Amino acid sequence: MEIFSSYNVIIAVSAIIILSFLFNGISKRTNIPAVLMLIVLGVVVQYLIKYTAGSLPDFFSILEVLGIVGLIMIVLEAALELKLRKEDLFPILKSLLIALVSLLLSAWAAAYILHEFIADMSWQSAWIYATPLSILSSAIIIPSVTGLRKEKKEFHIYESTFSDILGIMMFYFLTGQLDPSEGSGAVGFIGNIILTIVISLVASYAIILIFQRIKSQVKLFLLIAVLLLLYAVGKKMHLSSLIIILIFGLVIANMKLFFQGKLSKYLHFEKAHHIYHELHTITAETAFVVRTFFFVIFGITIVISSIFDLQVAMVSLLIIASIYIIRFILLRIFVGKDILPQLFIAPRGLITVLLFYGIPEEAKVAAFEPGILLFIIIGTSLIMTGGMIYEKKRGNQAINVANKNKVGEVKWRAPKID
Repeated sequence: MEIFSSYNVIIAVSAIIILSFLFNGISKRTNIPAVLMLIVLGVVVQYLIKYTAGSLPDFFSILEVLGIVGLIMIVLEAALELKLRKEDLFPILKSLLIALVSLLLSAWAAAYILHEFIADMSWQSAWIYATPLSILSSAIIIPSVTGLRKEKKEFHIYESTFSDILGIMMFYFLTGQLDPSEGSGAVGFIGNIILTIVISLVASYAIILIFQRIKSQVKLFLLIAVLLLLYAVGKKMHLSSLIIILIFGLVIANMKLFFQGKLSKYLHFEKAHHIYHELHTITAETAFVVRTFFFVIFGITIVISSIFDLQVAMVSLLIIASIYIIRFILLRIFVGKDILPQLFIAPRGLITVLLFYGIPEEAKVAAFEPGILLFIIIGTSLIMTGGMIYEKKRGNQAINVANKNKVGEVKWRAPKID
């Protein structure tokens, strides 16, 4: 088709990247997630393609690949920013516990709602459908919390990253149980995690020691290719591949911690740190581009009219309500009274979409409307937007009050000595 000619594609790709950059700027000023703007852009492109070409091409395979690469880049980007210090051990464990309990309770609540309101939805299928809807979106959260104070920002980075990893592991554990002959059970699942951690540590040390000796200037995309290869091979071996990416990021970001004692003599810290610095930059850039096209193509593929269905709205609102009720209770227990804006920062996004498209045929339920997925993504993103705007206004009010009640100045004179 003429609309998909080479130059038209180049123009479209360039325009989308430029608009995505502008959306990031708008997001920082308004707290509206850039992801929402990208989805809307995708919907606009969808109607333009239908108007000019008459029908949409099949974007599913592109969406799936972009989702996987985007997931790897986002987790790697988050891991590269995490510094492991003794004083951070408690916040990390607290974030892990909140992410785990929130995932399990939210999935249980969503599964119950789906089982009750969707025809022919078995409990097993309900849990499989509910798991993607219960995972926080680090793709939305990490860029959105940069303006928060340090401890709150780190909490959200840890929590969303753990939610991604635990949610993906839980999803594949549940789908693995569809065939009893292949299901490994809880013991096999735990053994799988331990094996993945061991392989991850060995691979991380090997990659750093090898790449610090490579003198070529062109090695960062080679490193990313190695990580993508490890992830894909790990998936083929039914390992929890995202742990490989997370641990590599943590090891290279905390080299002095992992290379101690006799290991330290094998590390050329300056060379390895240079790799870390450049990898951090290129990972952020790649994650930005991949995330951009993932959500635009997602917008192109969605049926926007589905969110206006009464049952879709009812089921979605019940699930959204359960998400924030559970989150409120957990934050009050583990964090205390200072739970704003953390309470509102629970959007669903890239992982939700990616895992939804990965639901096996034998678990799919014809009566489930994909509009529920879109409704929850948009709903949780809008709630986060409202929460961030409220927090910004609250901060500005505090500054105004402080400016009005300035500490007075008193002239002081040294006492005289007679």
